[in-house]
Amino acid sequence: MISRPDIKDVESYITGFPAATQKLLKQLRTTIRKAAPGAEEYIGYQMPAYKFHGPLVYFAGYERHIGFYPGASGIENFKKEIAGYKHAKGSVQFPLDKPLPLDLVKQIVAFRIQENLGKTEAKRLKKKNK
Repeated sequence: MISRPDIKDVESYITGFPAATQKLLKQLRTTIRKAAPGAEEYIGYQMPAYKFHGPLVYFAGYERHIGFYPGASGIENFKKEIAGYKHAKGSVQFPLDKPLPLDLVKQIVAFRIQENLGKTEAKRLKKKNK
């Protein structure tokens, strides 16, 4: 990831990468925004981030891959689908030399939205029952 603490918006973040990487980052951004039209886009931890009833997903560009960060639950619930990619507890790496799995990204974002909505509802009910 390019460390640039001066970056204030996602567009500026993306333009700091080589053209081929920019294209992939833009595809990922568009996919996330379509899958989560109500999400707020911002820069968090020096990378593009989205929140909708709490943190949703993050992504970042690197020299050889794009990191996608849907959190531990997003990885756990899609273990089979991401098995072919390098991944860790809360992240997956998409190589720059292969097409992005945009349908998978849509599914993960949709899952995270439902998860966040469920947490919001649970908090509301807990508050109501006090």
